[in-house]
Amino acid sequence: MAQDELWVFGYGSLIWNPGFDVAETRIARLPGWHRSFCMRSIHHRGTEDQPGLVLALDAADGAHCDGVAFRVTPGLEEPTIAYLRERELISSAYLERNVPITFHAGGEATALTYVIDPHHVQYVAGMALEDQAQIIAHAVGGRGPNDEYLHNTASHLAELNLADDDLNWLVERVRAIKSA
Repeated sequence: MAQDELWVFGYGSLIWNPGFDVAETRIARLPGWHRSFCMRSIHHRGTEDQPGLVLALDAADGAHCDGVAFRVTPGLEEPTIAYLRERELISSAYLERNVPITFHAGGEATALTYVIDPHHVQYVAGMALEDQAQIIAHAVGGRGPNDEYLHNTASHLAELNLADDDLNWLVERVRAIKSA
């Protein structure tokens, strides 16, 4: 692997909508973090009056998150980082980090990713799944309904054989809430 390669680790919407030129994708694991609906969304999937929830990487001992590592097309590293900062750092609830990842097929790299700031006002750790489902079923933001984000992420994870039990439960529960 070349020293100047830029890898980006995606665990939520980046999986199905990276928004930048990708030279290569690989399934990868990030240790010490887990995927969680622990961030209130007041822009993209909710509003300040009715926040939605979006996924973030939340630190946890012994945890890991399986996702997609994207190798950025060579020569486009700087514009990709600028794009990601504009997209992901909209409210400063995410922190930009370079993290060690391991590829499922073997090998490792350092990847750029965005993790939750546990001291930010939008951080909501430990919320019960039922409470998450109620919020996701009703919130809508600038990029659309919160449940669309949930469904897209869960379905793309399943296609990659990275199904997430909590997300699958949320998909079924949100469907039931919306059909009631």
